[in-house]
Amino acid sequence: MGYRVAVVGATGEVGRTFLKVLEEREFPVEELELFASERSEGLEMSFRGERVRVQALNKRDSFSGIDIALFSAGSSISREYAPKFASEGAVVIDNSSAWRLEPDVPLVVPEVNPEDVKEHKGIIANPNCSTIQMLVALKPIYDAVGISAVVVSTYQSVSGAGAKAIKELLEQTKAWCEGGEIPQAVSLPKRIAFNAIPQIDVFTEQGYTKEELKMLNETRKILHDPHIRVSATCVRVPVFYGHSEAISLQLKGELLPEEARELLRGAKGVVVVDEPDKKEYPLPVDVEGRDEVFVGRIRKDLVFEPGLSLWVVADNIRKGAATNAVQIAELLLQYAMV
Repeated sequence: MGYRVAVVGATGEVGRTFLKVLEEREFPVEELELFASERSEGLEMSFRGERVRVQALNKRDSFSGIDIALFSAGSSISREYAPKFASEGAVVIDNSSAWRLEPDVPLVVPEVNPEDVKEHKGIIANPNCSTIQMLVALKPIYDAVGISAVVVSTYQSVSGAGAKAIKELLEQTKAWCEGGEIPQAVSLPKRIAFNAIPQIDVFTEQGYTKEELKMLNETRKILHDPHIRVSATCVRVPVFYGHSEAISLQLKGELLPEEARELLRGAKGVVVVDEPDKKEYPLPVDVEGRDEVFVGRIRKDLVFEPGLSLWVVADNIRKGAATNAVQIAELLLQYAMV
């Protein structure tokens, strides 16, 4: 049996990766419809050796007959169009922040809370990229001994800010190497080449950015644990693809580093690379294009007792966005909900 699948925001970085992941995972697409803004109307994109024409989203009156719609077109588009797709029978899997904290919208990481998919009412939210990879790594530990607090610092690639930020890093790096004047930042708050920017999104009254508070609020919702504490510092770094995270955990029960390694080695979607003596640990350049979450530097934390510290890396465009969404779609098929 095949399904009629729509991709909204098809020409963007995540939209293009949706197509790759659908093809690689052999998702049963019988008919594919691609949507973007008017300026992309008429472009053709490749899927399974065929060319599919991009439609202007705002020129379409009806979305009847679509089974699954994968959205990555920004919050405002999701707010306007996700309910329209859902009202005509589609299940929307949305990659924006628009629906993540809505009480009646499941927020799902398939390795962490797959059963929540069953509670959907037409829209399912894809979590923030940094939250996804963190929770894939932490869930086995959380289930084994419990976690009361998380302190995390992220090192987030420019692809998380879109194609314009990728171009900005390229142009600034080229100018620096050639000894020319470095172009001013446009899509990012500050120059990113050979720099680190401790701001992603805007600051809130608490002094945290929205991105940092997403990691707190989304973690609580996904784990169904309103009491877990999360303090995040999110930093943009001059890396094209792959987010990295340094995480310290306050545990509820004792768990030795070697025990944590064994737990994680047996966890779905996790790859342990942890031989620091041999300089073996996860790196963004090594995980690009991969769907797993990579964990290393697992050690006893020197502040929290009991506690652990670890290093977590994943491709933010794939597992942090497109792959996680397609895995949610696969859950819908598994539970016969579409």
